[in-house]
Amino acid sequence: MPVIESTYKPPFWAKKSFVSTVFSGLARSVKGVEQTRERITLPDTDFLDLDWSYAQQKSNKVIILLHGLEGSAQRPYITGTAKLFNDHNIDACAVNFRGCSGEPNLLFRSYHSGATEDLEVVVQHVLSKGQYDEIYIKGISLGANMVLKYVGEGRELPIELKSVIAVSTPCDLKGSCDELLSLKNKHYAIRFLAHLKEKLKPKLEQFPNDLSLADFNAIKTLKNFDDVYTSKAHGFKNALDYYEKASCLQFLPNIKVPSLIINALNDSFLSAECYPVKEAKQNSNLFLEMPKYGGHVGLVDKKNVYYNEKRALEFVREVQVS
Repeated sequence: MPVIESTYKPPFWAKKSFVSTVFSGLARSVKGVEQTRERITLPDTDFLDLDWSYAQQKSNKVIILLHGLEGSAQRPYITGTAKLFNDHNIDACAVNFRGCSGEPNLLFRSYHSGATEDLEVVVQHVLSKGQYDEIYIKGISLGANMVLKYVGEGRELPIELKSVIAVSTPCDLKGSCDELLSLKNKHYAIRFLAHLKEKLKPKLEQFPNDLSLADFNAIKTLKNFDDVYTSKAHGFKNALDYYEKASCLQFLPNIKVPSLIINALNDSFLSAECYPVKEAKQNSNLFLEMPKYGGHVGLVDKKNVYYNEKRALEFVREVQVS
C-alpha cells in the first residue's frame, strides 16, 4: 500500500527525539492494568512467562504484545496498549522473552530479534485455549522486527491471526546497530550494554564451557555483545550473520496479513533502511506510517494514551470492517 500520511501531532515539549524517547522510557507510568502470570514450557525445556490482562467481559479477541531489547511485559509501552485494548473488550497477552520476566532462563541461549520460533509457540498456546477467534500481534522495537519476520517467513499462519502492528521497527538490524553505536546515541548504547552484560554475568558460572571470562571482558560495545554472545548462543556465525538473517526487511514482500509499521522519522535508533517505502508500495498488506516526530517508542499523546496505541486499535478495527 502507499505510505500512510500520519496525523500525529506531539505536544510542543515532545518534539525532540531525545526528550520523547527518554520521557517515555523513564518517566511514563500506566496504572490500572492487572496482570496474571502464566508460565509455558518451550520445546527445548526452557520457559516463557506470559502476563495476561483481561477485558471486563469475556472476549473472543486477544492481542499478543512483544517488548523491546531488555524490556518486559511491565514496561509502560506494553501496559499502555494492554489497558487500551482491555478497555475496548480485547484481552492482552504480554510476552516476557527468555530471561526478561525477573527470573533467569534455564539455557545458555536467551532471546534475539529473530527468535520467531518462540513467538510461534506463544501463538499456538493462545489458540489452544479455544477462546479466541481473532488474534492480533503488536511488537515494539526488537519485538516489532520479530513479528514482521514471523508473518513474512512463509509459514502457514493461523486464520485467527488478523493483523500485526510494529512500532519503532529496526527493519535492518545492521543499520540500526550502526546508529546505536554512533556518538549521538552513546548514552543509550551504554545503558543497553550495561543491562545485557549484567544479565549475561551469571551464565559465566552456569555455562563455563560456552562463555569464558576473557570473552566476557572483551565485550565493549553492543556489536561485541552480538559477536561474543548473541550470535554464538543462537546458531549464527557472528554479529553480521545474525543481523543479516534476523532482519525483517527481506521478509516484508512476503507478508500476507495486514501489517502496520509506525516508524518516526526522528527516531535516532533507525537507519534509512529501516523505512521500507518501496516494500510498502509493492505489498497491499503492508502499511507504512512515518510520523515526523516520536523518537524511539516516544509517540506521546493526550491522556497518557500514546499515538501508536490509538493507531493499533484503529488498525485492528479497520481490518475487522474490511
